Amino acid sequence: MNGEKRKRLIVSGIIDYLIFFAFVSFMITCCIMLFVSTLSRTLGVTLTGDNLEEAAKLTFVNVVFLSLLFCIVDLIRRRWTVSRPVRRITEAAERICQGDFSVRIEPIGRFATDETFHTIIDCFNQMAQELASVETLRTDFIANVSHEMKTPLAVMQNYGTLLQAPELSDVKRMEYARGVTDASRRLADMMTNILKLNRLENQQIYPKTAEFDLGEQLCECLLQYENIWEKAEIEIDTDIEDNVKVKADEELLGLVWNNLFSNAFKFTKAGGKVTVALLSDETYATVRVQDTGCGMTPEVGAHIFEKFYQGDTSHSVQGNGLGLALVKRVIDILQGEIGVESAPGKGTTFTVKIRRVPYELE
Repeated sequence: MNGEKRKRLIVSGIIDYLIFFAFVSFMITCCIMLFVSTLSRTLGVTLTGDNLEEAAKLTFVNVVFLSLLFCIVDLIRRRWTVSRPVRRITEAAERICQGDFSVRIEPIGRFATDETFHTIIDCFNQMAQELASVETLRTDFIANVSHEMKTPLAVMQNYGTLLQAPELSDVKRMEYARGVTDASRRLADMMTNILKLNRLENQQIYPKTAEFDLGEQLCECLLQYENIWEKAEIEIDTDIEDNVKVKADEELLGLVWNNLFSNAFKFTKAGGKVTVALLSDETYATVRVQDTGCGMTPEVGAHIFEKFYQGDTSHSVQGNGLGLALVKRVIDILQGEIGVESAPGKGTTFTVKIRRVPYELE
């Protein structure tokens, strides 16, 4: 490979020299012919054949020397201002191809190379930084998926082993079978959420916008959890404004409310309270989902929308840390806003803002 590069450099140098030679020959010949012609007319001197031959030889030597000098100067210039930054970029690119995303190209002096290379180096460093972030996320994602899959698989394996006991009672058999079913459902839900999140992050899901009543959608989603709040005797308080319409993807927005309601009921103890409010102004519709659950610290709240992050490990068996990551991605796609306010022991409030249909279009 080095031999081929050396051959290409030699051929390139010869071609550069020939180009300079032809260019300098043409320029010097034209200048000399113009000078000789002007001098002859001024002095009234007629050049003989010997003089012309001597002048031609001298001109040829000068042309060869000057073209060689220019070629050497240009070669030094190219090695300093072109070959050096190109070599740095190439070496860095090869290291990235080998999986080293920590590589960065040191800036070159502003007067040591062309400005174009400064732009290329800045873009390259930014690309390397983004690739390093993506690689970190990918590694963490694989590690977290593997960890999350182990728990339900271990549960199913243990219950499957217990079910093989011949003296097992019908009550225990039903209990263990239910445990296998719950674990398999959790595993299936996790795989479904991973696929949804992957499609959202890779922009393989395109929002199908349509106008609909946001209050009606909130009520429909909330009613799906009626059995849960009745069983736990959780108080439901709703303050939903009428006739608030939005233009968005109804299915994607349903994912948001289902995940927020699911979290609210999951972290609210029996006898607690969950509040759902919908308010609007001329531009935005604002939805607040508030619970009286365990709450969380600001440190936990700063990471709550990250994949597989679970601030309260005591409830980890009920989820896989993907729900709020899905919520955040959907809100970003719909160009909305989401925020969270929480304090330990005082519950949590999620606030979602999305653009509403203006009054005059209703």
